Amino acid sequence: MHDDSALVEARIRRFVRERLHPAVYAVTEPLQLGAWLVPGEPVPFAEAVAQRFEPFAVGTAWGRAWSTLWVHVTGVVPRVDEGRRAELIFDLGFSDAEPGFQAEGTVYRADGSIVKAVEPRNAYVPLEGAPGDPIDLYLEAAANPDLADGFRDFRPTPRGEWETAGEDLLYTFRQADIGILDLTVWELLQDVSVLHGLLTELPPTSPRRAEILRALERMIDATDPDDVAGTAADARAVLGEVMARPASASAHRLHAVGHAHIDSAWLWPVRETQRKVARTFSNVLSLQQEDPDVAFAASSAQQYAWMKRFQPELYERMRAAIADGRFVPAGGMWVESDTNMPGGEALARQFVRGKRFFLEEFGVEPLDVWLPDSFGYSAALPQIARAAGSRWMLTQKMSWNETNVMPHHTFLWEGIDGSRIFTHFPPVDTYNARLSAEEVARAERQYAEKGAANTSLVPFGYGDGGGGPNREMVAAARRLRSLEGSATVTLSTPARFFEAAEAEYPSPPVWSGEMYLEFHRGTYTSQARTKRGNRRSEHALREAEFWATAAALRGAPYPYDELDAAWETVLLQQFHDILPGSSIGWVHREAERRYAEVLASAERIIAEALALVAGSGDAELVADAGPYAQEGGTAMGIAVVQEPTAAASITQTPAGFVLENEHLTVTIDRAGLVTSLVARATGRNAIAAGERGNLLQLHRDTPTRWDAWDIDEHYRRHVTDVTQLESIDVVAHPSAAIVCVVRELGGTRITQTLSLAPQARALDIETTVDWHERQKLLKLAFPLDVHTDRATSEIQFGHVHRPTHANTSWDAARFETVAHRWLHVGEPGFGVAIANDSTYGHDVARASRSGGGTVTVARLSLLRAPLFPDPEADQGEHTFRVSVRPDATIADAVREGYRLNLPPRRMSGAGPVAPLLSVSSDAVVVEAVKAAEDRSDDVIVRLYEAHGGRAAARLTTAFGFEAVSETDLLEREVDRSAVRAVDGTDVDLELRAFQLVTLRFRAPRLDDAGR
Repeated sequence: MHDDSALVEARIRRFVRERLHPAVYAVTEPLQLGAWLVPGEPVPFAEAVAQRFEPFAVGTAWGRAWSTLWVHVTGVVPRVDEGRRAELIFDLGFSDAEPGFQAEGTVYRADGSIVKAVEPRNAYVPLEGAPGDPIDLYLEAAANPDLADGFRDFRPTPRGEWETAGEDLLYTFRQADIGILDLTVWELLQDVSVLHGLLTELPPTSPRRAEILRALERMIDATDPDDVAGTAADARAVLGEVMARPASASAHRLHAVGHAHIDSAWLWPVRETQRKVARTFSNVLSLQQEDPDVAFAASSAQQYAWMKRFQPELYERMRAAIADGRFVPAGGMWVESDTNMPGGEALARQFVRGKRFFLEEFGVEPLDVWLPDSFGYSAALPQIARAAGSRWMLTQKMSWNETNVMPHHTFLWEGIDGSRIFTHFPPVDTYNARLSAEEVARAERQYAEKGAANTSLVPFGYGDGGGGPNREMVAAARRLRSLEGSATVTLSTPARFFEAAEAEYPSPPVWSGEMYLEFHRGTYTSQARTKRGNRRSEHALREAEFWATAAALRGAPYPYDELDAAWETVLLQQFHDILPGSSIGWVHREAERRYAEVLASAERIIAEALALVAGSGDAELVADAGPYAQEGGTAMGIAVVQEPTAAASITQTPAGFVLENEHLTVTIDRAGLVTSLVARATGRNAIAAGERGNLLQLHRDTPTRWDAWDIDEHYRRHVTDVTQLESIDVVAHPSAAIVCVVRELGGTRITQTLSLAPQARALDIETTVDWHERQKLLKLAFPLDVHTDRATSEIQFGHVHRPTHANTSWDAARFETVAHRWLHVGEPGFGVAIANDSTYGHDVARASRSGGGTVTVARLSLLRAPLFPDPEADQGEHTFRVSVRPDATIADAVREGYRLNLPPRRMSGAGPVAPLLSVSSDAVVVEAVKAAEDRSDDVIVRLYEAHGGRAAARLTTAFGFEAVSETDLLEREVDRSAVRAVDGTDVDLELRAFQLVTLRFRAPRLDDAGR
């Protein structure tokens, strides 16, 4: 018998395109329109509707990039027959690009409440009122440009900034009608869509495939092409038998969770995200009115906070849906942050502020960590999440790995301190599923735990730019609940999925250490100003909280509101497309402005607090909020300035310059490169013989696809050493030895000062770059005379070891890595610490030496110049500080990181002030000192073990207290694991490697009346 299945499938596709789709709306009639173009940035509803609206017609071009058009929509509610429904249909000029990446709109009632959004593939609006009632609505249409051209192209575009976006009109307003929806035809379309999708996923020889194919053919035969509406019920009946066949008992079980990944900024500014959130959340609430069984999970407390501020009526409807369990706060974080670059305390605050918001506003605490799209996951995250009270974690991004496939979909993820969190990685490989047959089949096919477990989660709904689930997706879920040939689909929530998965799989495998994303490695470096703003803000807020606490113990009011506002800015800008540098220029310019505001606020708090704590006077003092004493000061206290008794020296030789102090001898050649860095105690040179450190290297940087995101491995094959010299000079200084080097590189000017301070154990290098390169990567290299198979990088509350070789495909793929304040390269008995004040991207690898042997080359990635999405990325001036310390242990590296990032402050005052806290062990580091979140008088101290081993320490306070307890990150008391004894103002601690501990001191008081 001839196989005519291809012809039948072609007939089905044509039938759907030419018969079913046109018959969904039986009748349409136009609405009356008036319009007002907002002259600049968006305005609130009340301001918009007070304007004069001019007549407006379908077919009119509109939409300069980023502009807003308000349209007044009027008409009369029609009478409809049974089985039909009247609704409004809009087409703002939608293209085939994804929803969220082009024009979108919000429909308001005349009282200012939101009805629903208007978006591609979800362009209808329910019509309220009785037949004959007037229609009186307002449509806020946003002309957001499709900057990636449907993700077909990544060409540089000026449209990422308001000022350069141009005046071209991007859209044509195509439709504004009342449509009469034929419910039976619409249901038939959903039946056909699901069955045809399933058919395409079944094997060609499958009897089930043949059964569905013939049923669809009979369905077409049962449909009168001249009366689709009149015969749709008969056509559905033909499909009844194949639709009723249940799934097999062994079918994979999918928990479908309604979701809309909304990037808090990306190819749009933050102000547009605020509108996207309102559109998406109103879509969901509208869909839930139609189908109360639909649950929707939304992360990011920031987005809820925006609704509370900008859309209070919508927010109250959300609150009611949350109380009903249908609208589900997820993730427990302020935003879906990057997890590689935020500091430890900042990543902790993501949970503190996120969970507190959900608890205070809704009485709900999310127990999941919901990070589907962040660019890799720090090995410190399991401990931080567990310390915040979380039980589960979800991510999807690891499916983007270029080289290696993650071996599990459900597993326990173990962090650096041994904490484990139950983790799921959806095999559907998308966080924007539509519940298509292709996606459902992929989830079942790829699920790695077959035979041991059989349940996975699929987040469905349009995302990235928002949108959320639509009624077609829900219809698909209903039909796939139990359908032969398919995995089963159950509408669910994150908690229901995780509880089922844990029960089904009580002993899952373990993944230990970081989940390194083999992709998007350029995000450690792109948009250096944003990264510097983050690092500086994190440390400024540490200082502000520390000194504000010290002042509060002396009777000053604690600046809760100002600190909360500053933290919320920093946490928002740690979103995984802001801090990584992968947003449009508008986003990064705004981030830089807001970081400046945070720093100004922090500096004001610090100055006011220090003035109170130090008192009035002329004594020259040094205030140090850091955990280690610097410059003759006192850690976490105020000391009298002690000027150095001996200066560093500098000697010029024919070969260059020799810088010396009591600890180091540094030789710099006439090209401004370091040929020798010797710790005088050992006489050992940290720089490999015949090599030169402080070497700037320029690489071609042309990623295959994602410019701002990626550094591709082939960059290594194109490198130029930047050694050309404009000048090299000695800089006069009363105590330090300083050499200044200036280089010109095309249109780029680089100025470096190499400084050796008295008594310093490290060489400091400050590099100022006036950067005008395009698609280049600038690295700073140090070839070290250290033989090791691993390098150590600081991460949040600890460090990780990574190989310096490429033995396996996993090792080879890890060619660019993230480190926080320091990097350590060591062998038994000798190591080198390289610290920085704002750099995150690094690479460390062994290289061959002429004559045999190897040298370990450690490099910092300073700058990139990607063209998309911001063609002006990183242009202009940047300053980086780096220190290199020879003969250094990991403990020394920790000290160097704090020294470079928390410098002490010179000031005048009455005299020294005893440390607020002191710790007997260098391994136990105080990371935060602050007032309690509940605004009581209690003091919170967060500390951790930093060296990677067990540590016993005595914490001594300058204040008395009634009691001390261990708490979780939300400052809720937990069982003691670290506190061994309390004696007066002393607390004896014992910590395991990298353990994070939060202590709450109740009713603290200074016993000496303030000094």
